[in-house]
Amino acid sequence: MENAGSSIISALGAGSGIDFIALADNISEASFAFQRQTVEARRETLEAQISAAAQLRGAVTSLSSALGDRIRNGDLAPRGELGNPGVARVSVPAGLTPRGTFSLEVTQLAQGQTLVGNAYTSRDDLVGAGTLTLRFGTVDGAGFTADAARDPLDITVTADDTLATLAAKITRQSGGAVSAYVATGQNSAQLVLKGAEGAASGFVIEPAGAGGGAVPGDLSYLAWNPASDAGELRGTARDAAFLLDTVAMTSATNRVSGLPGGFTLELAATNAGAPTSLTFASNTSAISTLMGDFVAALNDIVAQVNDLASPLGGELGNDPGARELRRDLAALAGQVVMPGAAAGAPRTLADLGVALNRDGTFRLDSARLGQAIENSPDAVAAMFTTGPSGVFATIDRFARENSLVSDPASLGGSVRRFEAQLERSDERLSRIAEQQENLRERLTRDLVAAERRVAASQSTLTFLRAQVDLWSNSDR
Repeated sequence: MENAGSSIISALGAGSGIDFIALADNISEASFAFQRQTVEARRETLEAQISAAAQLRGAVTSLSSALGDRIRNGDLAPRGELGNPGVARVSVPAGLTPRGTFSLEVTQLAQGQTLVGNAYTSRDDLVGAGTLTLRFGTVDGAGFTADAARDPLDITVTADDTLATLAAKITRQSGGAVSAYVATGQNSAQLVLKGAEGAASGFVIEPAGAGGGAVPGDLSYLAWNPASDAGELRGTARDAAFLLDTVAMTSATNRVSGLPGGFTLELAATNAGAPTSLTFASNTSAISTLMGDFVAALNDIVAQVNDLASPLGGELGNDPGARELRRDLAALAGQVVMPGAAAGAPRTLADLGVALNRDGTFRLDSARLGQAIENSPDAVAAMFTTGPSGVFATIDRFARENSLVSDPASLGGSVRRFEAQLERSDERLSRIAEQQENLRERLTRDLVAAERRVAASQSTLTFLRAQVDLWSNSDR
């Protein structure tokens, strides 16, 4: 599309043969080419520096995150071993280190109440309108003691509800306290209700229907309490009972927590009269594996630093954040990770076998690690928790300090500085583009004016030549 200057020149019929519009573009572009190329080259450098600093920061942060995940998932926690593994499963939450040997005798497993209701012809039989109330508490023989701390569950039953839809309502509205389904046998369909584990999770059923008697089609047909039980009760709600080191204990569920040292038991079977042993020991193989992976990850970071912060060609060759990371890595092996360790117990990463080579890489002294585990197993295990001290706390602090954007000597500070410089470069490019456009417009106006004057001169010259020729012809 022609601009105003180009249109004017065409209208004047300029005959100079020069494309003044292209000339204005070329002059304005050439005038700012060096500045623009310099700023664009700086932008490319800054983008590479941002990428390199972010890569190093991400590597350090990933190391901390991965280490925390390994510790939190319980892989390094002491393992509990049962002489009879069929009795229970043992787990240890992250950060806890139970020790010693216990005896375990399970005399009773926790279970929930199970009711099998009266027979219906089909799962699609109507049950009758009204309100079905479930009261929770303890069933003891023919007696029932309501749990005053739990509200009754009132379920509204419509005239269109069948045995199947009622089962779905009970399960949904009880919020998991009772699950219900319809069991279809050879000649009948029966409502089955199963409560949660624990003696206090028993329940009675109190229907309030429209009347008509306890017959199919009336809600009263579903009533149940222990005094009137005629075989509907198939399982009584009860607590788990066990002896730990001969001390009698109970639990509302088969998952028992809060035991000495913080370990958890998932009771699976009884062994009354035949106690089994439960022994805890450090998971030394997992610790050794973790330390090997840890040293490998450190060496990966060292390799990235050597590449990205190389004095010759490295994007971060003279960056203070990269220099600080290199210094921190060199001091890491001697870092005290357990300031409150007892005399002779491991305190540093070096005590766990982390050693620094002359070239700045790391190696794992397996013999030193093994000696620390053998001599101080509890102290070594305590170094692998998510508490305020330990290996994870040290690496987490190491990662945070090298990622602080408020610290100009950290990788985070470097990223922030580079991003600010990149923003200023973008602003400079915008100003250059604006200045170039202003120059192009000014040159276009000046050249259009010059062309206009040239055209006017040529017109005058043509007129004079015509007059001269006319005069010359008249003299002959």
